[in-house]
Amino acid sequence: MIQKTLSIVKPDGVKRNLIGKIVAMFEDKGLKIAAMEMKLLSKKEAEGFYVVHKERPFFGELVDYMTSGPVVVMALEGENAVLRNREIMGATDPAKADAGTIRKLYGVNVGENTVHGSDSPENAAIEIGYFFPSSKIF
Repeated sequence: MIQKTLSIVKPDGVKRNLIGKIVAMFEDKGLKIAAMEMKLLSKKEAEGFYVVHKERPFFGELVDYMTSGPVVVMALEGENAVLRNREIMGATDPAKADAGTIRKLYGVNVGENTVHGSDSPENAAIEIGYFFPSSKIF
């Protein structure tokens, strides 16, 4: 099943010049870039995107981190894109991620784990819509 999913190269990945390496990993594993933009998230944008975590104790820290530098937001497309993206990213905690995954290779810690990816097809649709109007997706 062909799907779309959202991926974000977080500020630590952008700062460490990992964008190309990360994009290459997605493309090498069969995912296509359907939309991509580098942007500096405003506090309002980050709070809106992560609203599902608003009541969690790490919410403020997450918003501060995601607004600390530019990010690269991408809509990825491919066969079972949500699951495939999550496999390529690896576990949230880089120390527990499988060898060869983005987070194992490049993640600093649980907070600075280099990439975000949608966790379900339903959330992928919401997250892609948050950043990309349908006219911007190819």
